[in-house]
Amino acid sequence: MTQTLNFVALLGRALISACSTLGNVALFALVGVSHLVRPPFQFRQFWRHFIEIAYFSLPVVALTALFTGMVLALQSFTGFSRFNAESAIASVVVLSVTRELGPVLAGLMVAGRIGAAVAAELGTMRVTDQIDALTTLSTDPMKYLVAPRLLAATLAMPLLVLVADILGVLGGYLIGTVKLGFVSETYLSNSWNVLQTMDVVSGLVKAAVFGFIIALMGAWCGYNSKGGAQGVGQATTRAVVASSILILALDYVITEAFFSR
Repeated sequence: MTQTLNFVALLGRALISACSTLGNVALFALVGVSHLVRPPFQFRQFWRHFIEIAYFSLPVVALTALFTGMVLALQSFTGFSRFNAESAIASVVVLSVTRELGPVLAGLMVAGRIGAAVAAELGTMRVTDQIDALTTLSTDPMKYLVAPRLLAATLAMPLLVLVADILGVLGGYLIGTVKLGFVSETYLSNSWNVLQTMDVVSGLVKAAVFGFIIALMGAWCGYNSKGGAQGVGQATTRAVVASSILILALDYVITEAFFSR
C-alpha cells in the first residue's frame, strides 16, 4: 500500500511539474510575441539573427535535403521495382520532400545548430549576470534578446525549407535520370502533375511553426538556466531535445489539420 501511494505521489509531482513548465513556457512565449507588436522594434537585432539563421544554416540544410532526395529515390526504386511501380518514384519523392522530409529534417538541423546556439548564448548571459545588467540599464531583455529571435526564426525557416524542397526534388531527379535511367521529361512531368499548392503550403506552415518552436525553446532554456557552466550545458541539451520532440509532435498535428478527411 505504501509503495502504491509513493508511486501515485511521484506521478502527481511529475504531472504538476510538467503542467508548471508548460505554463511557464506559454507565458514566456506570450510575453515574447507581445513585444513584437509594441514599439520600439529591435530591427538591428532581428536582422542579425535572421542572417545567422537563414544564411549560415543554408549549407547544412541544403546538403541534408539533397542527399535525402537522392536516398529516397534510390530506396523507392528498390521497393517499387518488386511491384513494377517504378513510375511512382517521382510522385513519392516530390510529395515526401515537400510535405514531410523538407520541413522536418530542416527543422531538426536548425534545432541542433540554432537552438543550441541560442540556449548557450542566453545561458551564458544569465549566469554571468548580463541579463540583469540589461534590466539595470532600462533595457527589457525580452524585447532585446527574445522577441527578435522569435521573429527571425519564424521568417527564416520557410525560406530554408523552400530551398530544401527544391534541392530534395533535385536530388531525386538526379538519381532517377542519371542512375536509374528515367527519361528527364517524363520524370519532371510526373513530379509536376502530382504536386499541388497545398503540399508546398503545408510544408511552409510547418517550417514557420518549427522555427518559432526552435527559437522559443532555445531562448526559454537559456533564459532560465542557472548553475554556471554546467547549467549552460544542461540548458543547451534541453533546448535541442525539447525542440526536436516538439517538431516531431507538431508535425503530426499540422499534418492532421491539413490532410485529414
